[in-house]
Amino acid sequence: MILGVPKEIKPQEGRVGMVPAGAHRLVEEGHRVLVQTGAGVMAGVSDQDYIDAGAEIVGSAEEAYGNSEMIVKVKEPLESEYGLIQKGQTVFTYFHFAANRKLTDGMLATGAYCFAYETLEIPGKGLPLLTPMSEVAGRMAVQEGAYHLEAPRGGNGVLLGGVPGVRPGKVLILGGGVVGTEAARMAAGLGAEVVVLDIDLDRLRELSFLLPKNVTLLHSSTYAIRENLRDADLVVGAVLVKGHRAPQLVRKADLALMKKGSVIVDVAVDQGGCIETCKPTTHEEPTFVVDGVVHYCVANMPGGVPRTSTFALTNATLPYASQLAAMGPEKAIRESAALRSAASVVKGKLTDEAVASSFGIDWVQPVEAL
Repeated sequence: MILGVPKEIKPQEGRVGMVPAGAHRLVEEGHRVLVQTGAGVMAGVSDQDYIDAGAEIVGSAEEAYGNSEMIVKVKEPLESEYGLIQKGQTVFTYFHFAANRKLTDGMLATGAYCFAYETLEIPGKGLPLLTPMSEVAGRMAVQEGAYHLEAPRGGNGVLLGGVPGVRPGKVLILGGGVVGTEAARMAAGLGAEVVVLDIDLDRLRELSFLLPKNVTLLHSSTYAIRENLRDADLVVGAVLVKGHRAPQLVRKADLALMKKGSVIVDVAVDQGGCIETCKPTTHEEPTFVVDGVVHYCVANMPGGVPRTSTFALTNATLPYASQLAAMGPEKAIRESAALRSAASVVKGKLTDEAVASSFGIDWVQPVEAL
């Protein structure tokens, strides 16, 4: 199979869909790998690195898409890329369809096979292709939140860890999944007062053994959220419902409870956000202010650390990219439960029930779409 790795074009996105080690493995397995020139530069990978690994460099996105049977990316295609995707082509990337009707309709119109990283599931092991970026985003959430709490950035001037004789800042984390856990580790490591809210009591019990003692674990409810918003300096939105739009846990009216200059980092923005006042921002202009509260809602947070993020992501995606290339999309859907769980659009038909329910449109099982 011929695989194409185009350069990402989302603003401030420096990740790349495949590293040289991945290209080398796929070439050894008998495939061709076409990499758009400059695709890996922001992740610290040169064209020559890919050439040395056995890949071929092409000069444009048109060549990468036009000469490939399978596209391996990081972020969802933007509108300017819709026309480059061919009928019957396989696209393997993050899509987050539930938050983007235009993207969903655009991919349905292509007649391509769209496999979404974020819905690929292994029973008992969760979402292995979402986990590495959730780890990065969770840690970045506290790093960025702490930075924007500084007064010159519009924050309330609180140092999260405090100093001897001064109370530390408070971090409220909504959700105890991978993002929430990593955010809690970072915030606790800084010395902040940390509160994690989650509706799953079993998960809270598990976290009681995993997280340090300066993390308080509480059962989530509307009442608990509002009570903890009152004195929070940083709020991290870390809620994920597989394939669905994120539930809105903090409403605009709730911002009146928060301190002026407090910061919200909504990591769930890719899935529509769990804060009502959230809207996607970029690394170039990452924040906006509503009712005195600073909102950081960058939709591709891990893109800000492309070196770390690229290698973490491709460590996870490569085995599945290899399997998909070897089997082809239709055999993969029929024979691989993991890849079938990632099949969201197949030959012009929506095959993800959660996305269908978000938009109130029809869907079919992936095998039926064949």
